[in-house]
Amino acid sequence: MDFNGQYNGYFERFEKKLSEILASLNTSAPALITDAMRYSVAGGGKRIRPVLCLSAADMLSADIEKACTYAVAVELIHSYSLVHDDLPAMDNDDYRRGKFSTHKKFGEAVGILAGDALLNFAFEVCLGQENLTDCDFAAMKILAESAGYSGMIAGQVLDLQYEKKDAGEKELYEIYSNKTAKLITVPLLIASALCSRAYYEQLERVGYHLGIMFQIVDDLLDVSGDLATLGKTPHKDEKEDKLTSVKVFGKTGAVKNAKFHYESALEILKKIPGSTFLCELANKIYGRNS
Repeated sequence: MDFNGQYNGYFERFEKKLSEILASLNTSAPALITDAMRYSVAGGGKRIRPVLCLSAADMLSADIEKACTYAVAVELIHSYSLVHDDLPAMDNDDYRRGKFSTHKKFGEAVGILAGDALLNFAFEVCLGQENLTDCDFAAMKILAESAGYSGMIAGQVLDLQYEKKDAGEKELYEIYSNKTAKLITVPLLIASALCSRAYYEQLERVGYHLGIMFQIVDDLLDVSGDLATLGKTPHKDEKEDKLTSVKVFGKTGAVKNAKFHYESALEILKKIPGSTFLCELANKIYGRNS
């Protein structure tokens, strides 16, 4: 199967599972919160993290159906992080994935609560599986730590701390390795955990490089893109005086650094049997324009 066919296969499998899980939301809960949760996570994005999880699971011969459940949990957490990122107290963005951000659609208070609900629901989904094993609990622990105060949230806090500050490469990588790379890495590590940590250290390094590359490409797109292409407000990093790779390295330096991390990820991936799809996916992420 060609790359696009395989990608679409993973994408469609994930979307079907996501629809099933969203349909299971408790109807006794207020419709306002469940509507906001669905709005935040459904019908948008390339689903890169779920595809990473499913393709890594395939590569390692993990249980693909179980991996799909974790892929949904990862996407729920990713979506919650975007909902909160867009809030006025954070990045203050009115648009996400080409539509109104959740707080613009439902109000700021419901935006906050929808993010909280998605985070909690992610772990309901994980714990709701039958016949949980030690590998499952390992996967959940990795997910919780990666998204928590010493992972993604640490990166978000540092991003706020270094805004409008004279900081450099060390601080930049501290932000990016947590805020972005943790949730790019975690789908790979979950697949590994489901296979008793097969290629764990290698995939951890791959995720780090892919995550840094992803964020640098994001920085470059913020400089050159527009709302129609990006699905979110462009040029916000410069306006908010964010610490970005473009600010630290300049545009040429940022391009060079993105290439370094792309090539570093490929070098590791190529040593893992069956990694052809993941190598091509890394290439697509590196060359994306939105």
